[in-house]
Amino acid sequence: MDARMKELIAVGASVSAHCQPCLTYHAEQARELGVTNEELREAIEVGKMVSKGAGAKIKAFAETILAEKPGTEPAV
Repeated sequence: MDARMKELIAVGASVSAHCQPCLTYHAEQARELGVTNEELREAIEVGKMVSKGAGAKIKAFAETILAEKPGTEPAV
């Protein structure tokens, strides 16, 4: 995997991790390697999709916590 691809992955991961300093750093590194705005846009969109999917799953899981019987440990 080349450096450009690693930075694009890091851009997407930064978005999904909600890490603004990470995104700033990796976007700058990517640009220095010649990554285009369109490539950055695609990586950002992938990060958004991952974040959205993870967010939906944790919200659904949180509802199962409410369904647990009082005084019992939640199933993990």
